[in-house]
Amino acid sequence: MLLSMKGISKSFANVTVLTEAALEVGAGEIMALIGQNGAGKSTLIKILTGAYLRDTGTAQFEGREVEFRSTAESQTAGIATIHQEINLAPNRSVAENIYLAREPTRFGLVDRKKMRSDAVAMLGRFNVDIDVDRPLGDFGAATRQMVAIARGVSQNARLIIMDEPTSSLDEREVAVLFETIRKLKTDGVAAIFISHRLDELYKICDRVTIMRDGSTIAVSNMKDISKIELVRTMLGKELTAFTASDRTREGSSTETLLEVKNLRAGPRVSNVSLSVRKGEIAGLAGLLGSGRTETARLIYAADHFNDGVVLLDGNPARFAEPADAIGAGIGFVSEDRKVEGIVPEMSVRENMTLAILPRLQKSGIVDHTAQQQIVDKYIKALGIKCASPEQAIRELSGGNQQKVLLARWLCMNPRLLIVDEPTRGIDVGAKAEILKLLRALADDGLSVLMISSELEELIAAADRVTVLSDGYSVAQLAADELSEHRLISAMAHQDEAAA
Repeated sequence: MLLSMKGISKSFANVTVLTEAALEVGAGEIMALIGQNGAGKSTLIKILTGAYLRDTGTAQFEGREVEFRSTAESQTAGIATIHQEINLAPNRSVAENIYLAREPTRFGLVDRKKMRSDAVAMLGRFNVDIDVDRPLGDFGAATRQMVAIARGVSQNARLIIMDEPTSSLDEREVAVLFETIRKLKTDGVAAIFISHRLDELYKICDRVTIMRDGSTIAVSNMKDISKIELVRTMLGKELTAFTASDRTREGSSTETLLEVKNLRAGPRVSNVSLSVRKGEIAGLAGLLGSGRTETARLIYAADHFNDGVVLLDGNPARFAEPADAIGAGIGFVSEDRKVEGIVPEMSVRENMTLAILPRLQKSGIVDHTAQQQIVDKYIKALGIKCASPEQAIRELSGGNQQKVLLARWLCMNPRLLIVDEPTRGIDVGAKAEILKLLRALADDGLSVLMISSELEELIAAADRVTVLSDGYSVAQLAADELSEHRLISAMAHQDEAAA
């Protein structure tokens, strides 16, 4: 083994993020490292590269015990990392980027002639023929990716970590990158390949390490594990307090409120179509990186699409900004509650009425009586547990914070509510409450587009589910078609999913 990490554990402020994790990579091996959000991939890599120190466990690199205390130490030892967002200097030349902080010198001065010739030779190994004197920013994502790899190889790297290296590349550029990786492999250079695009793993990787909940769950040769088994192992089983029998609706409306046709935007949303009927919960499923959140943000105008159409009540609705979407009756509860949802230092009252303040103003002054009536109404209706409306929202449990965010949009009287991972980070009991609340809202006529990574939630709550894979909508499943097997099959993009 070139790299062997065993029994790696790590905690932050009494929160355990890694438990007895392991990772082994052979010389010249391409190892896939996969797992959902929170699986522990990033923490394990940061421990390997010296950004974090491990609490327990051992690590060996090239046969010797190591514990890097900085990223510089790991780089010196022969480990290079290429991040998803390429961390180079776009205003400096290609040659300068390859040898940044390691420029060849002559008589105490930078030897630019040698640096240039070395850069040309290094890129030539990967069939990249460009003017190395031009600024790196002049080139596209694929070329910048190659320069980042060339920089790592020029440091005599024995192991290169690639974090979502194809996220901003088109199909032709991915093919060039894979050819480069294969050349590195023949030179004995190993790679850890982190990607959520399953097809890519089977094309380029020798083995796969699967992580879940901070632990290494399985290691397999790529040829020995099917896509369905890969997805099933990665997702695992989640304990939930609800089942499909909780859904007691007699049938949802056939009238369509929102329709999305052939939506495209950048590399994450390639061709997505879905619809949401009036008074239903439409689920949106897919693995991390499938384009779920990106699609929701496009509908809400937080980002903008390049092609396709969004229809509201059958009419085109290309909003310029989120304010336009809000004005049309669309609310959006983000998956990142702490960063994009709550304002921690503000009270429950202030957080709940943040979006409706313009409507509560008279001559520029907030009508506090009307504000308090709204707050009292939703605290009671949603069962929000707080000492008082003036309590800081950061002091509430995750489930009650999420209820406050739901109340923020409900007091706007939306027609469509987009909820992205509505139960993430809250306990099982609170999850059931949130889902029953969404169900009750849909029964009262609110349309809900619910994004969830938990299959049991979708089976329990959704009337229909659209499944995304690598930026494409690959299956539409009705409530009576929903099952764990069919959802996993669709996520793995197996033909039988839509049969």
